Amino acid sequence: MSLRLSKRVLLRTFDHLYAQHGPQHWWPGETPFEVMVGAILTQNTAWTNVERAIANLRQADCLTPECLLATDFDQVADWLRPSGYFNIKTRRLREFCVWYLDQGGYARLRRRRTHTLRTALLGVRGIGPETADDILLYAFNRPVFVIDAYTRRLLTRLGLIAGDEPYDSLRLAVEAALPGDVRLFNEYHALIVNHAKDYCRPKPRCEACRLRRGCGGVPEVSRRMGGAQRNPSRRGK
Repeated sequence: MSLRLSKRVLLRTFDHLYAQHGPQHWWPGETPFEVMVGAILTQNTAWTNVERAIANLRQADCLTPECLLATDFDQVADWLRPSGYFNIKTRRLREFCVWYLDQGGYARLRRRRTHTLRTALLGVRGIGPETADDILLYAFNRPVFVIDAYTRRLLTRLGLIAGDEPYDSLRLAVEAALPGDVRLFNEYHALIVNHAKDYCRPKPRCEACRLRRGCGGVPEVSRRMGGAQRNPSRRGK
């Protein structure tokens, strides 16, 4: 049985998040390629570390695939050092650059249908579903909803999912429930990330959260705040 989520609940949640955090202006990047670089570098690290690595590349005027491939491996790795796992990320980034240029760059890739482009991205070593969807949404402006640990945490605590759903099952359920609007997907995912960092942490700060009245994911806080407690496995209708 496929997962179904409530459009009403998801849009109401979006409204609460937007009221709490305001517009996010995400993803920061001067070019689509820079956004792709950021999506690859952000694996297993905080965004602040990625910003430092990208600043190094920008200062060196090396935010193009041609420069990243022409520059000595150790030099690129040194620029990427702040992002962690810098040798692995240097190899992955350079492999992505080879693929990117072989495919004809942004101008050709943007002509592909979303499903075809997603399949191609997933064929590049080091690019999994979340990274591919980051690239699709933020670099190619495709209506693809990014599922990350923050999204799972929030939706589980709201009682909308069990939390162990396969990646694509959850992604497709969110996409089916919401209007297929790139700007909405962009803003919604960015708001979830911000909210999970500020409030819906592993040890949550529920007292200041606008979603607390409908959240039963942290029972002791829910009881204290007077919120309704839900079964985490309950599906939205």
